[in-house]
Amino acid sequence: MENSTSVDEFLLLGLTSVQKLQPIIFVMFLTIYLLNLAGNGVILMIVTLERRLHSPMYFFLGNLSCLDICYSSVTLPKVLINLLSGRRAISFLGCITQLYFFHFLGSTEAILLAVMAFDRFVAICSPLRYTAIMNPQLCILLAATAWFTSFFYALLHSVMTAHLNFCHSHKLSHFFCDVKPLLEVACGNTVLNQWLLSVVTGSISMGAFLLILFSYFYIIAFLLFKNRSCRMLKKALSTCTSHFMVVCLFYGPVGFTYIRPATASASSMSEDRMVAIIYSAVTPVLNPLIYTLRNKEVMLALKKNFGKKLFKGNQLHGGDQ
Repeated sequence: MENSTSVDEFLLLGLTSVQKLQPIIFVMFLTIYLLNLAGNGVILMIVTLERRLHSPMYFFLGNLSCLDICYSSVTLPKVLINLLSGRRAISFLGCITQLYFFHFLGSTEAILLAVMAFDRFVAICSPLRYTAIMNPQLCILLAATAWFTSFFYALLHSVMTAHLNFCHSHKLSHFFCDVKPLLEVACGNTVLNQWLLSVVTGSISMGAFLLILFSYFYIIAFLLFKNRSCRMLKKALSTCTSHFMVVCLFYGPVGFTYIRPATASASSMSEDRMVAIIYSAVTPVLNPLIYTLRNKEVMLALKKNFGKKLFKGNQLHGGDQ
């Protein structure tokens, strides 16, 4: 059987070809990556250790933090290595593997954000039945559904892309392997791949986004027309603002990249690279900041856990003196 591809590796052109800018970009991406690991790592630790946060909302928040760590780790370490070494090549297998995990984790986050909106919907609209509805079994099932659905979605993209013939340039106008840059250098018929990217990716991302909007519209309508409590509406909006900010940060760039019509112009490729920085690097860093700064329970848990450690450290330091 003839091999479906004629390449052994691709060349990632990265963000810029200007040598003087590469050290600056390296420091910027390294800082972003370390902040991501630290911020999401702290949230994951707090949600796990603090018993008061063992609730559905924080169970899903822990999943989100784990996803953000993994999501950035798929692309940023390779970007840093390429900037440091100057060698921008990635093997064919490495490229398809990166593509798989990028879409797997990205799709999981898209579905998980919809699950988190459903959790807020139940908490606000059915507070007395919240514990019974959002039981541990359902929470695990919802999280598992997000992970398993994304597993097969990413597998579909990876297999379809791996079976393309790449007989044009092996240079990818991107800083990581994604479907669109690979389709640009593929030869032969890519109509089915384009259709999968637009329809399947669009259905998952927009379907999840519409569920989120429906949840929030129903929450507002419920509080305005059924509950008729401005105090409750203000409290609910305060609770949901953090989640909605994360939703906008994630779905805005994703929609711009994958749902708009594909064009092969240099300006559109440059735009895709800039937007990719937002959802692959910047958003995972902002998520823990948004959730900690706007969440009193998380802030109290942080002060409780890290305050104790600082206090013990000062006592030990004082004792040594």
